[in-house]
Amino acid sequence: MGRYAEAEPLIRRALEARERTLGREHPQTLSTVYNLAQLFSVQGRYAEAEVLSRRALEARERTLGAEHPDTLLSVDNLANIYYPQRRYAEAESLHRRALEAQERTLGREHPDTLKSVLNLANLSSVQGRHAESERLYRRALEAFERTLGGEHPFTLLALNNLALSYQAQGRYTEAEPLYRRALEPSERVNGPEHARTLALINNLSTVLISQGRHVEAEQYLRRSLTAAERLGPDAPDTLTAANNLAVSLQEQGRVPEAEALFRRVLTARERTQGAQHADTVAARANLATLLRPARERDQAGVPPAAAGSPTAVSATAVADGQTCMIVTDIAIIDGEETRVPKRLCRAPPSTRWLRA
Repeated sequence: MGRYAEAEPLIRRALEARERTLGREHPQTLSTVYNLAQLFSVQGRYAEAEVLSRRALEARERTLGAEHPDTLLSVDNLANIYYPQRRYAEAESLHRRALEAQERTLGREHPDTLKSVLNLANLSSVQGRHAESERLYRRALEAFERTLGGEHPFTLLALNNLALSYQAQGRYTEAEPLYRRALEPSERVNGPEHARTLALINNLSTVLISQGRHVEAEQYLRRSLTAAERLGPDAPDTLTAANNLAVSLQEQGRVPEAEALFRRVLTARERTQGAQHADTVAARANLATLLRPARERDQAGVPPAAAGSPTAVSATAVADGQTCMIVTDIAIIDGEETRVPKRLCRAPPSTRWLRA
């Protein structure tokens, strides 16, 4: 995970070889085009990913037809490139096109159909259409349980994302048992250090943080961080666990430990993603909030917040008597981990955090 620089030339060589020997529209060539598009997408190189995804979709429409299963998967793949760019209307149009065709040609309970149901549920949830997202998540979950069983990876994925929807609404007591229900089989089926298992541990931890249960959250997050560090110190799972652990430690009054972790995350984000990336800005916001008042932030070398940035919002919230921090949940979108930062605020003496 995260060894993108090594992967890219290998995939490019495979693509060039297949274009030369099989042709530009051969199924194996288009599968390699998809792999390269996915590599670009996980790095945030969406313009390049979109060009490749459109190429694969147009070729499959031309050679296989508009409703072939592989064509419809390409439709969903393109939509999933729009999703992290917040191009929700374009993504929703494509997901609905795929779902309607899959229901007609594959049936309502085919795995591809249900994955499209999940995709639409994710879009509804991120746009705040919670009643619609819950209905779609439940439809997918019940069908996966009925057709694939309670421990199938697709079932566990649906549990995770339904719990995230509850969490986004502040329904923590409903979200927590869903995460716990999915965690045990994920540890058994996927393994205790699998990315899906770590995602469930992370999300359970943020539910505990939201309820002020920081000691429990710390235990889970230390386990997650230890496992994620084997992927590398700058791996996305590592930085997510380190950030969320720092929030938990801060709330326990363990400021030096929290500061060390926040600085570690910020340094890694600046090095790997650049100073202006949203994840870097969020890391800077958390460190700035920890190191208040402004004199302490200046001594630490944390630059003043720009107007309208998350850092500026955090500083204002603190001045208004609230403390606000940014934690990260992990949704599974089309089989890929998608990190979802969220801003939590609380006003003393409450120990509960509310999503801003």
